[in-house]
Amino acid sequence: MTQATMAPDTTTGWQIDPAHSGIDFSVRHLMISTVRGRFGSIAGRVGSIDANGGAPRVEVTIDPSTITTSNDQRDKHLRSADFFDVERYPTMTFTASEVEGDLDQTFTLTGDLTIRDVTKPISFEVEAHGVTVDPWGNRRAGYSARGKLSRSAYGLTWNQMLEAGGVTVGDEVKFTIDVALTQPMA
Repeated sequence: MTQATMAPDTTTGWQIDPAHSGIDFSVRHLMISTVRGRFGSIAGRVGSIDANGGAPRVEVTIDPSTITTSNDQRDKHLRSADFFDVERYPTMTFTASEVEGDLDQTFTLTGDLTIRDVTKPISFEVEAHGVTVDPWGNRRAGYSARGKLSRSAYGLTWNQMLEAGGVTVGDEVKFTIDVALTQPMA
């Protein structure tokens, strides 16, 4: 299989391919270990990304009820009002406002992330993996992104103090995002 090196065509929209995209995260637990998890539902679209300083059109929606950490009891707690409160806040969103860097290599994507109706600016370091045409005639582009956030800044403040000092859940959440985009051929 040959990977094409054509630049993404941004004159028409790209859609996130949910079957080939995901958000993984990690957070410290009991100050001594790391818990890893994943959001199983990500959707969105990417429009014009202008490498000359124009604002990109990137809109992403995440369903927090799809969180999984491989522990049913913990996942239920994460969906509760103590954390994501998925009954009141059924989506998290990201809307980009700026791109800086080489869109064909690595770049910084900055925008607004909303969790529990709290919106804060956030930046991701993004790596482009190229563009190709799949066997069905659609263009596909791949990207990986890394970042971190303070969960308390978004109202995710539940915690318990440990007898020996420290807390049950760390505040810093690290995440990686792998996204496959699709664009029908004209």
